[in-house]
Amino acid sequence: MKFWPWLLLAGLLAGCGPGQPVRIGFIASLSNRSPDVEEDGRNGLMLAIEQRNQAGGLGGHPIELVVRDSGQTPQQAQSAMQALVQSKVVVAVGSITSATAALVVPLADAAQLVLVSPTVTSMDFVGKDDYLFRMNRNARENASAYAAKLFQRGQRRVSVLYDMRNKSLSSSWVHEFRSAYAAAGGQVAAEVPFGAEGQGVGDSVRQMLAAQPDGLLFIAATLDVAQLAQQAEKLAPGLPKTASEWASGDYLVELGGRAVEGMVTSQVFDRADTSERYRRFRDAYQTRFARPPSFSAVASFDAGTVLLQALDRRSWHESVKDALLKYGPYEGLQQSIQFDRFGDATRKMIFTQIQAGQFVPLP
Repeated sequence: MKFWPWLLLAGLLAGCGPGQPVRIGFIASLSNRSPDVEEDGRNGLMLAIEQRNQAGGLGGHPIELVVRDSGQTPQQAQSAMQALVQSKVVVAVGSITSATAALVVPLADAAQLVLVSPTVTSMDFVGKDDYLFRMNRNARENASAYAAKLFQRGQRRVSVLYDMRNKSLSSSWVHEFRSAYAAAGGQVAAEVPFGAEGQGVGDSVRQMLAAQPDGLLFIAATLDVAQLAQQAEKLAPGLPKTASEWASGDYLVELGGRAVEGMVTSQVFDRADTSERYRRFRDAYQTRFARPPSFSAVASFDAGTVLLQALDRRSWHESVKDALLKYGPYEGLQQSIQFDRFGDATRKMIFTQIQAGQFVPLP
């Protein structure tokens, strides 16, 4: 018999015993070489569920988090998604990266299991009537904003490095940036693919510099950007460096050190927010996980909040997908979240520059 998550939820909340849990899934690459974004995403969702359980759960039922590691290969990702479906979760948060989403979304569609991604931006998933709900800006919005910002800062020839291990995101991002930057009057001096086995960080940076750019743009994960920045600072001290939103976590400063001073990147949340709502979340997250929240932690906490609000408001006959589309807008930590008819939402963007080890907002 085919498993229908929304029918399970309806039956659970309508008639099962008070001890029966509502199962919510999470899927991400928790064992990859740079797992900080995925781990923080899991932690943000975990905190949202723990706080809701402390307040009585969902309709009197406790909420159980089911975590699956999508690993580092396509086979591992697909197996993890199949295991998540078989665990009979009613809805899931994930994936964190576009590369993993490309592997697991078809399986979620086949099972009619809603996936809510806090962070996926690739244009491959925009405007699609599927079971993926996106809560982040898309690559076109991000890349166009970066193109305008770099041109405004006087950079006319930029060399771009992009990580092919997350091809769905990076190829989409480069395409959109190239188009928007040319329209503004800039030129992409070089496009350097990154991530092939045996490819050195130093060689990649040298390829970027060979085009004699007046700035470097990295579309890669935090650990890689930190290493690339260190090489760039050795080979071309003082050359302006920019990183896409993918690398904008706290580990960038910790791992990059002096090499990332002056680097421009973007944030999808306001680190300096002094509102009571955000302060409570920040303090609770710091206490629970012994580190400050990153963008993926904030976004996943919001994903959990959105799901729980939609499940609270839905009628017994409505699917999770219909409820998410119908009952917005939802109140996140720092902004209202509204899905369009394709399940796409957006977030605010704040450009920052690393100064004295801090992300300082740019005008």
